[in-house]
Amino acid sequence: MRRTCDHVAVDVHPARALWQCIEPYHAVTYFTDEARAAFEEIGLRGFWRGYFAGRAAPLGAVGTGAVVATFYGFHPDFVAKAIPGVWSIVSPSDAIAAREAGAEAALMRRLDVPSSDLLRAARLVLEATDGCDPFARALFAANHDLPWPREPHVALWHGCTLLREHRGDGHIAALYAADVDPCEAHVLRLAVAGMARETIAPYRGWSDDDWTAAAERLAERGWLDGRGAITPVGIDSHAAIEADTDRMAEGPLRALGQDGVDELLAIMRPLAIELAASGTIPFPNPIGVPAVDRR
Repeated sequence: MRRTCDHVAVDVHPARALWQCIEPYHAVTYFTDEARAAFEEIGLRGFWRGYFAGRAAPLGAVGTGAVVATFYGFHPDFVAKAIPGVWSIVSPSDAIAAREAGAEAALMRRLDVPSSDLLRAARLVLEATDGCDPFARALFAANHDLPWPREPHVALWHGCTLLREHRGDGHIAALYAADVDPCEAHVLRLAVAGMARETIAPYRGWSDDDWTAAAERLAERGWLDGRGAITPVGIDSHAAIEADTDRMAEGPLRALGQDGVDELLAIMRPLAIELAASGTIPFPNPIGVPAVDRR
């Protein structure tokens, strides 16, 4: 895999290329004023109440443990500040509706795309989900049970959500199989990318001691050196995890076939670039999606 700065090179695995193009469309639910306003309108003040309620709601009124397990990257105490308390304010169905309304408002304001393109992309994404295995994919399966929205741009957002949660569930499985815990995963990714801890630490709840201990564990495995820099062993180990993630995300590619993948990317790539250029999706960002290469 070849990278240049924040941008992704063109020679990545097709499953990763698909994720890079659909993730920005989904991510309006995290980075836009419209999304935050939709959650505030139902009483969820503060970003994290809306985030945890909206993303966890397809699972039902779950407790802290279920969110810690399925989201993977957050300290349990950080999750507990919102879950399960949010369910005394809103129901899961209200949170789902607010999340969808926020995404709809954000996309309507920011994108001017022919409805025919959106409808075609939504149909392709729906077809892609036919290749998604629901087993051991809790967040994907829960979102898959939700009804598809009727409006093309919202249906596309829902489909992108399904594909990104399907990939995310697989990524967690790959990390767990590699014996990489949540805080170690953050340390490893930042070391590979050459990014500062501050780009993600405030958003995951791990203490300085947690970060230091995670780096020490990775150093004991030979993945980091004494200064916390990535080693060749660490680079290879990280690449193996990413390769496993890509492999487990190949189902949608098989469902679409090469022509379908190419057509979906041709629609989604310009949208991802437009959302990045507008400032809607910041780079770098806590969710780890890089900007799509303009070439």
